[in-house]
Amino acid sequence: MNPIFDADCRRCPRLAAFLDAVHVEEPGYYCRPVPPFGDPAARIVLVGLAPGMHGANRTGRPFTGDHAGILLYRTLYKFGLASGPESLAADDGLILLGARITNSVKCLPPANKPLPAEVKECNAYLRAELGHSQSARVILALGAIAHAAILRAYDLPLSAFRFAHAAEHALGSGRVLLDSYHCSRYNTQTRRLTTSMFEGVIGRARELIRR
Repeated sequence: MNPIFDADCRRCPRLAAFLDAVHVEEPGYYCRPVPPFGDPAARIVLVGLAPGMHGANRTGRPFTGDHAGILLYRTLYKFGLASGPESLAADDGLILLGARITNSVKCLPPANKPLPAEVKECNAYLRAELGHSQSARVILALGAIAHAAILRAYDLPLSAFRFAHAAEHALGSGRVLLDSYHCSRYNTQTRRLTTSMFEGVIGRARELIRR
């Protein structure tokens, strides 16, 4: 069985070489595959795209240390899914409550754009993680790439499940795939994703796990 996570993974030559180069420029950065973060018995699993250069790639925790995590952690806290409203560092004491955060691609990609082959290669880890997540009832995709990666992890055809903000898709075994626009700086600043829109999705996730 494939491991859920491998901190020494170098399956993707382009990503491994890029991490090595960034580490030379920024020796204090984490610069390794970023592990999932949160409750091992989570009922909500949030799946993002990949670590950000000065966020997760620097701190070693998903969505931590850059703009993308601001709305995410604040909203998780508002709905009782986090012990605090900010994630500043991997050792800041923050705890997720009934939730876990992971990424479709565990390593920082150049220009924040993993190649399709890299998303596919890393899917083995996501598949193993979701298979191991016995308590999960809602899989929340942050963006279209995460949406597709989740479907691939469940061996479901992408053509049958269209990505749209707040869309819901049955995955079987009582699990639901819930879609959201990614909480990136671009999406929040252009207001493609507003605070109320994102809170609506997290609130809906809470409703689904209470059923």
